[in-house]
Amino acid sequence: MFRLLLGLLLFPVSLAGVARAFPEMQQQNLHAPDLKGRAWLNTEKPLESWKKDLKGHVVLLDFWTYCCINCIHVLPDLRALEEEFKDEAFLVIGVHSNKFEQEGEARNIRQAILRYDIRHPVVVDDEHRIWRGFGVRAWPSFVLVDPEGYVLGGLSGEGHLELLRSVIRRVLDEHRSKGTLADKPLRPELLQPEPTLLRYPGKVLAHGENVFVADSSGHRLLEVDGADGRVLRVFGSGEAGHRDGEASQAQFRNPQGMAVYGEWLYVADTDNHRIRRIHLQKGTVDTVAGKGKQARPLPKPGKPMETDLNSPWALEIVGDQLYVAMAGSHQLWLIDLKENQLQSAAGSGRENIVDGPASVAQLAQPSGLAFLNGKLYFADSEVSAVRFLDLEKKEVGTVLGTGLFDFGDRDGGPEVAQLQHPLGLAIWKQQLLVADTYNGKVRSLDPKTRTSKTLFGGEDQDLQFWEPGGLDVSGDTLYVADTNNHRILAIDLRSKAWRVLLGGMISAAPPDDSDQEKETESESAKEDKS
Repeated sequence: MFRLLLGLLLFPVSLAGVARAFPEMQQQNLHAPDLKGRAWLNTEKPLESWKKDLKGHVVLLDFWTYCCINCIHVLPDLRALEEEFKDEAFLVIGVHSNKFEQEGEARNIRQAILRYDIRHPVVVDDEHRIWRGFGVRAWPSFVLVDPEGYVLGGLSGEGHLELLRSVIRRVLDEHRSKGTLADKPLRPELLQPEPTLLRYPGKVLAHGENVFVADSSGHRLLEVDGADGRVLRVFGSGEAGHRDGEASQAQFRNPQGMAVYGEWLYVADTDNHRIRRIHLQKGTVDTVAGKGKQARPLPKPGKPMETDLNSPWALEIVGDQLYVAMAGSHQLWLIDLKENQLQSAAGSGRENIVDGPASVAQLAQPSGLAFLNGKLYFADSEVSAVRFLDLEKKEVGTVLGTGLFDFGDRDGGPEVAQLQHPLGLAIWKQQLLVADTYNGKVRSLDPKTRTSKTLFGGEDQDLQFWEPGGLDVSGDTLYVADTNNHRILAIDLRSKAWRVLLGGMISAAPPDDSDQEKETESESAKEDKS
């Protein structure tokens, strides 16, 4: 995620006269503004007031937006803090201050909470009131507030677990000795997922007569009959983790993109920061790249098993090379499968949309790949763009898209057409098919004329997607991972007829925002309505 606040100011050792990360917080004894948002999730009641709802608690505010790979990266750190201080008067509160329009709706944030297994309260800050009140300028950012409601300091970015742990412990100890700490912690009331066969499937891959499905939040891979949707094989126990071996015992963690090379199915094991592979005959699983740690700041070339990766999200085979969309480092990488070497293919690691020589071009969270006529096309999600790497010239270009904050929902030529956080690509008859994820559409995009056209989805069609994340084509059949609807669709590209191949939920449409069992409207939102 693009960081508007580039510098990090760390919490001081002493809590007296604390320096603060944000310019608006230079004065001493600054009381935190109340948390007045649109709605609250993962809690039975709003937690707006520092004097009433949160009095006596050390609170870590996590300012996030669910598209942001950096925000996803810090979730394990937050879980570690929540586990360590679970019996203390400590609470994490997520402040969801959206970047994209789609992310501002509570029903979509609810799905992100369930998808990423977030276990703390989240306030919907769709108008950025809380964001502005704390002077935040980057995703993710953290602000620590003491039990008396005073801001202690803040920082932005990833990799601050040890610092946060140390400061939180110090604040708890100090206020325990002062007698200002609450006797017991607040226990959030968590959202409960609906029972579904699939859980947020992110990618799909057609292979022969069958289809492979990345059941991403189910932490497994499925092989499905492409005609009738029968589940033929399952790879992974369904428990998040990392384990090689037999299909039923193997473990993945949020698997996404897939590619077939010879007798192997390669898998982007995203949250494990690894590339795995499955033997298509034996069904056994092993690891071929990554050491299980997120690469910081950038992955370095070398032997695949000796190299840290950074959230690999999509895969594509070109000849003997496996290309990897390294979403976490804003790059494309490749593994030479013959020579067993891993190296960067495009992207400097800076997040933006800048074309040119591959080594200096700037990408923004590439999340989908497709190869056509010597060019590796990629869905560059954070700039709402479709771009390409010319493999012969080693240059990056752009088909559609202009900037980090330029997005919309429009067909037409390159001067007017806009996407919103696309995650998937496929090829059909020399055309690019685009999973325009946050617009809930599948679009065609002519790589020569750069003209975009909606094929499926939208309010005027009976086929409704909910943040589709992956596409693939076999013949004239388009397979779609309809992520938030927990289903895989098969669409005839000629007749436009469609069917659910696998999965689904009680209601294929997003739930009504007035669902009071799962969403708690804040007092400030009630006041706005009145």
